[in-house]
Amino acid sequence: MANFNTHLTVAIGASAGAALVAVNFHVITVTDAPWMVAFGAIGGMLPDIDSGNSTPIKLFFTTLAIITLLTVIQVFKNNYPAYILLLMAAAAYLIIRYGALNLFNRFTSHRGIFHSVLTAVFFCLLMVCIACYLLRWDILHSWLSGLFIGFGFIIHLLLDEIYSVDLSNKRMKKSFGTALKLYSYKNMTTTALMAACTLALAWITPQPQPLIKSWQAQNSQYLSAAKSPVIKTAIKKLSQK
Repeated sequence: MANFNTHLTVAIGASAGAALVAVNFHVITVTDAPWMVAFGAIGGMLPDIDSGNSTPIKLFFTTLAIITLLTVIQVFKNNYPAYILLLMAAAAYLIIRYGALNLFNRFTSHRGIFHSVLTAVFFCLLMVCIACYLLRWDILHSWLSGLFIGFGFIIHLLLDEIYSVDLSNKRMKKSFGTALKLYSYKNMTTTALMAACTLALAWITPQPQPLIKSWQAQNSQYLSAAKSPVIKTAIKKLSQK
């Protein structure tokens, strides 16, 4: 299995390549590219949130706890005195950072449902909804952020499978097939729960028409350019050589 640094490095590299392609096709701007690479890197760490006390799970629940803390302060800032508000915020942080983390570890196993294509789709749609409904991004950038999360997630699974092949002895390790799978074959209960959550997100996720239209517009431009007399002449000269 690849370690944290390997997963992070490969996810950043692959996402940077994908972002360059998106910039080249004018789907995103150069200023958007670093954000997409960051989302790809996050996606590349997400599958290991089911790995006990790993770095990704600590980062995930710490971030979630901070978001919860800030939300509590924002929602109740006009309802309670400062000292009570601080106590509530601190309690919310501790509950999420330690209570929710311990509960999560109790009900998950490494390379279970979180190492599956189904969960990649879940996090992709979740990011789209967060970007669109909470961050108020436009639909195009919301979908792109979700797709880069999913892309990084899949890169992680692929890398784990590659590390499951012992090239020196030309054999498959016991871990082969446990990373890149459609769903958790051993635990159908968690699969059913994840499928239900994914379907619920799919129901409320905005339609990706702006993304599709942007892609189609760029394809039309490239096709039109390919049909131009200048391009045809250049292709003809190259074929004659």
